[in-house]
Amino acid sequence: MIASGPGQIIILNGVPRSGKSSIAKVILDTFAGVWINLGVDGFKQLTSERFSPGIGLRPGGELSDTIEPLVPVLYAAMYESIAAHSRMSINVVVDVGHHDAYSVPQGILFDSARRLSDLPVLFVGVRCPVDVIVERRQKTWSPGHGLDEHIRRWQREVHLPGIYDIEVNTAQLTSQECADKVRQYLEGGPVPTAFKRLAEMHLKHGTTASGTPQ
Repeated sequence: MIASGPGQIIILNGVPRSGKSSIAKVILDTFAGVWINLGVDGFKQLTSERFSPGIGLRPGGELSDTIEPLVPVLYAAMYESIAAHSRMSINVVVDVGHHDAYSVPQGILFDSARRLSDLPVLFVGVRCPVDVIVERRQKTWSPGHGLDEHIRRWQREVHLPGIYDIEVNTAQLTSQECADKVRQYLEGGPVPTAFKRLAEMHLKHGTTASGTPQ
C-alpha cells in the first residue's frame, strides 16, 4: 500500500476560512496512496493553551514578548515532522497560513522550504476574496468579530512573496474542483519548483528558524 521513495507533499497556503481544510479533506479522501494531514489547525490543538494560538498567530506583531518567539521553533518542528513522514513514503497535505508580519521578520517560509529541499513539494496558493471570507466567518462567529481589518491584513501578508506552483480560487471553484486541479498538475504539469526557489532565497534572507542572524 505504501509506495517506495519519498511521499508527495502538498502545501495549501491561504488565509483562515479560505477553504484550505476542505480541499485537504478531499485530497485525504480521494487521492491514491496513503495521505496524512499535518497543518496549522492540528498543531494548534496540540499546543498548550498557555502558548495559544502558537503557529496560528495572526499578522500584526502581537504577543511579541510571549508567543511570537516560539512561532519559528514551532514551525520548524512542524516542517521537520512533515519531512519525516515524507521520508517514510507517506504523502502529506498541509493547510497553513504563512506570513512574516511579526514584530521582527522571521523568514519562516524560507526556512521551511529549506527543510523540505530534498523532497517533492507542490506549493498551492489558496485564494479567496475578502468579502467571501467575511461572509464565511460571520456564519461561524458572531458578526463584528473584528473581522475586516484582520482579514485584510491576512490578505496583504499571507501570499508574500507570491511564489507558487499553482493557485486556486475557492470563490470560483468547489473544494473538489480545487483538488482536481491539484491532481491534474501532479499528473501532467511541470515539475514543481516553488519550494526549491524559496529554499534558494533562504540563503539570501539572512535569518535562521529562530530569527537570529546567520
